[in-house]
Amino acid sequence: MKYHSYRRKMLFVGAFMMLFGGFMIQAQEKMTLKDAINYALENKADARKARLSVENSEHQIAEVRSRALPQINASGNLIYNPILQEMAMPGDIIGMPGQTLLVAFGQKWTAIGGVSLTQNLFDYSVFTGLKAAKTTREFYQINEQLTQEHVIEAVAKNFYQIFITKQKLGTVNQTLENTAKVQQTVQGLFDNGLAKKIDLDRIKVTIVNLSSAKQQLENAVKIQENSLKFLIGMEISNPIEWVEEEIEITPVMLEAPNVKQLTQFQLLETQKQLLEYNKRAIKAAYYPTLSLSGNYSYQGLGDKFPLGGKPADGVYWTDYSSIGLNLNIPIFSGLGTRSRIRMAQNQLDVLEEDMKEAELALNFTFENAKTQINNSVITVENQEENVKPAQEVLDNTENNYLNGLATLTDLIEAENALAEAKNNYSNALLEYKVAEIELMKSKGELNNLK
Repeated sequence: MKYHSYRRKMLFVGAFMMLFGGFMIQAQEKMTLKDAINYALENKADARKARLSVENSEHQIAEVRSRALPQINASGNLIYNPILQEMAMPGDIIGMPGQTLLVAFGQKWTAIGGVSLTQNLFDYSVFTGLKAAKTTREFYQINEQLTQEHVIEAVAKNFYQIFITKQKLGTVNQTLENTAKVQQTVQGLFDNGLAKKIDLDRIKVTIVNLSSAKQQLENAVKIQENSLKFLIGMEISNPIEWVEEEIEITPVMLEAPNVKQLTQFQLLETQKQLLEYNKRAIKAAYYPTLSLSGNYSYQGLGDKFPLGGKPADGVYWTDYSSIGLNLNIPIFSGLGTRSRIRMAQNQLDVLEEDMKEAELALNFTFENAKTQINNSVITVENQEENVKPAQEVLDNTENNYLNGLATLTDLIEAENALAEAKNNYSNALLEYKVAEIELMKSKGELNNLK
């Protein structure tokens, strides 16, 4: 009875674990390369900061635009004069010729409240600044696109690296499985006195080495998966199943791109435009400015605290206003403006050199990527063909070993040759995918991976 009770408990626990395990498997999110890229573009800090920069450019435009709008300010002052300033007056004005009188002017208390308005009518720097701010928005938009391309490139390369490493891990597992079978055969032969102990020891050493290589590759896969989570801005602890994509050797268009249409070059073009606006803004110091100003104030004067006071209390209130047209014409600035203009032009000249260098670099990158993709295709085909004879050699060597026509050394070397051929093929596939990504990058086509 106790046995049956224990058995029922174990069945219940087993069923629970199966259900719970099934739930955990279902809860594990699956991600393709496209999913990983889109997740990164939404969550990676670099991508988010690029979007925030675009958003901030709108605030910069609003800030510059505010300089063209009316500026309205309110002000207030409350002044107490313990000692009033006295002015010397001739006594003639009150019938005391030849004498000088000291007369105090003003009141002990003064309260003033007013509103002022200033409106720019013409200021070349304001209009230039507004154009520059709008170009700044374009700069950050292009920079966001360039940031996205960098994120896509890093995610795609890391994504394929994982599966190439897993492919190598599969090769090690297969080799380990085959070697374990050979060990069983050698052990049987040794037990029957048909094999030497040195052969058994050698096969054991081979298995230990393969097990170590397997552990290293398993660790490498885990590290690469964690790296990919970091690259897309995901918590490392999140359980993710990366969906393997079949690596196909497909024809690619090798026509040279118009480098001036690439994001990297467009960013320089926009930067050049910003520097030109900067030069114009400095030149604006040569132009006159015209503005309209106006103010209205209300003040109270008296020997007593004026707030709330009336004429009966010796406090008198009065208002005043003014409207003015202000013209400022620059005449001479000590050649400071000319020096600033020349410095701005120097920045433009430096950027022109950068643009020439960038055009050469982008063409250079494309040509290298084109060469690399062609070489990678040839290498993949060669390594794929190399696996077949390596497998045939191993099969023949195994058969010969079992029939006493080959040594254990021959068998181990054949296994190592097959494993090396498969790993070379895996490396060739990775090089092909990296070359393909580099080619897409050089042609401005990385967004096709989204």
